[in-house]
Amino acid sequence: MMETESAILAALTRRRRRRRWLINSLRLLLLVVLIGGWELGTRFGLIDPFFWGRPSGIWQQLVTWVVHGTAQGPLWVQIAVTLEEALLGFLIGVVLGISFGVLLGRNAFLAELLGPYIKAANSIPRVTLAPLFAIGLGLGSQSKVALAVVLVFFIVFFNAFQGVREVDRNLLANARILGANRWQLFREVILPSALTWIIASLHTSFSFALVGAVVGEFVGSIEGIGLMIQNAGATFNANGVFAAMLILAVVALLSEVIITALERRLLRWRPTALSEATL
Repeated sequence: MMETESAILAALTRRRRRRRWLINSLRLLLLVVLIGGWELGTRFGLIDPFFWGRPSGIWQQLVTWVVHGTAQGPLWVQIAVTLEEALLGFLIGVVLGISFGVLLGRNAFLAELLGPYIKAANSIPRVTLAPLFAIGLGLGSQSKVALAVVLVFFIVFFNAFQGVREVDRNLLANARILGANRWQLFREVILPSALTWIIASLHTSFSFALVGAVVGEFVGSIEGIGLMIQNAGATFNANGVFAAMLILAVVALLSEVIITALERRLLRWRPTALSEATL
């Protein structure tokens, strides 16, 4: 019996490895086809490299920035500035979003009182606040952090609010019958239940924090990746625009890896999903 179970587990492991190898191979093939097609399209005149750039030009632009720096200074300084603004906005937005989401999720009176105002604030295209923040807070990092905060806040808030509202009522009732007080209910039942919703919101909210930092730099700044994109666009340097976008994509993917590792650590108690398909 033990040998049979071991054989089944070994077969499942081999199947997962083959599936992972196949997916990675197809991902690499898709990347080669896309980049190769883009490069060949510009070489044979099907795509105008003046407007759409070309992969080899983007690579040359990245090498130039790494070796000689950008017009605003060393490349790593621009990345660090944007990353610092996005990270600060992300952390502040997450803390505020979780705090208000849990508070209103647990207090029906406050939820009914403030609901219309929150929905009205959420309906405003928040990117349009960038000029206001630039005027009120200046061209320093404060205005970029503020824009990142308002972009992150509502995503985390609505997930935390819904996560608290979706807590199993029977589980709460059983915990109360067993003598749990309000703090124990929150710590042992409500927060773990809402954590799945909150962690799910973090996957998208850091990308929005990056968007806030870059848009803020685009409106007015003295350094950062947003300013690099603005300068490249103003000088019709399509390769520079794509190169800066590529740097942002790498930063976003690295943050996704960190958040996924955090999710696996905090949600170890959660049963494994039935489907193996993930993004």
